[in-house]
Amino acid sequence: MNRIGEECGVFAIYDPKGDCARTAYYGLYALQHRGQESCGIAVNNNRDITYYKDMGIVSDVFNEEILTKLNGTMAVGHVRYSTTGESLRENAQPLVLRYIKGNIALAHNGNLLNKPELEDELSKSGAIFQTTTDTEMIAYTIAKHRMDAGSVEHALELTMPHLKGAYSLIVMSPQKLIAARDPWGFRPLCMGKKDDAIIFASETCALDSIGAEFVRDLLPGEIVVVKDGEITSIKTHMNKFPHTMCIFEYLYFARPDSIIEGQSAHDSRMLAGKYLAREYPVDADVVIGVPDSGLCAAMGYAQESKIPYGIGFVKNKYIGRTFIQPTQAMRENAVKIKLNVLRSTVEGKRVVMVDDSIVRGTTSKRIVSLLRQFGATEVHVRSSAPPFLFPCYFGTDVPSQDQLIACNHTMDEIKDIIGCDSIGFLSVEALKNIIPNASCGYCDGCFSGKYPVEVENE
Repeated sequence: MNRIGEECGVFAIYDPKGDCARTAYYGLYALQHRGQESCGIAVNNNRDITYYKDMGIVSDVFNEEILTKLNGTMAVGHVRYSTTGESLRENAQPLVLRYIKGNIALAHNGNLLNKPELEDELSKSGAIFQTTTDTEMIAYTIAKHRMDAGSVEHALELTMPHLKGAYSLIVMSPQKLIAARDPWGFRPLCMGKKDDAIIFASETCALDSIGAEFVRDLLPGEIVVVKDGEITSIKTHMNKFPHTMCIFEYLYFARPDSIIEGQSAHDSRMLAGKYLAREYPVDADVVIGVPDSGLCAAMGYAQESKIPYGIGFVKNKYIGRTFIQPTQAMRENAVKIKLNVLRSTVEGKRVVMVDDSIVRGTTSKRIVSLLRQFGATEVHVRSSAPPFLFPCYFGTDVPSQDQLIACNHTMDEIKDIIGCDSIGFLSVEALKNIIPNASCGYCDGCFSGKYPVEVENE
């Protein structure tokens, strides 16, 4: 993997008119960018939870026959990219758990720091695990507390102090749809409405895709309960910590048309490009962006620098992340298969190539080489994210430090490795300027090493 792994995505709906699985399908389709390894939908029909999940993307896993069988008035869906737990079918979500009080379905976006401690504690009490995910730890802890709690939402309320880390969570019981965010609010989760339907989703783009109206973002530490169309909020764990949204949601994860905590992801990327142009100006003839998330930042760089913006690459949209590469030669040429250079844009020109981030540097090296093959006289690489220097403990799949190019090389060395004429990364200090409308702070631990949660012992 030469890119940072996407987050997972969650979608849930209560609709007394039914056909929730089909709506969840479209919602997950809009969230496909957050995970392409596996997906699933669980529905509640007459207090019986049924589900279907498998490896692959939404359009490959589900068909008309499957969706017709998944009929119900509540549904919860998930698209997965593994950060905790292997990429296996048994780790696909939603996770459906049957226990003495009934059954529940869970879908989770995030990562728990204290998964080993929870796993050890639950194992000693007799738990037998079917997956390797931290989601199962959450499910078992809820089930454990449900033995004494008067309701599922109270069990979740009792569970949250045991969870350390990031989680945007959907829990579906036979009677209720429950959504919750961790007390720091690391990962996005919003609520929408469409007629009598109530929807929860990782991003507003999923609400837009089904014609739903955005109502609000869930607050950090909040638990929202939907029962028979009535909405209640449990605020026990709110206002305990500063709200620290993952800054990479704005730089890369979220779809450009999503609004996260009041801030447009597209606008954030444009601002990142503008500040990048101020911090690393250069004389050039054209600015191009690496599809897809580098495009917005490239537009911002072009606007600020007054250098013309051009379309530098044509992307093959029919090749997914799991594209088969049968030979070493094909693996080395994977960039050429996914991206082709538009010669008329770059030939004979000094090019500024803007990407959303640089992780190992191998992909950037190949793209720079392609640009030179197509006649670029100079290639100046700009990253709209700061250098990755530290691990992420909250769900972003940052490789180990020995694989991060910025951890092991100086800027001049990176320039020589990639083969470009100059290189520049957005500064950590500029991050505060790219979310002017956000109603929250942010976590930039993977860039700065400063985390809002104590991680030394994890």
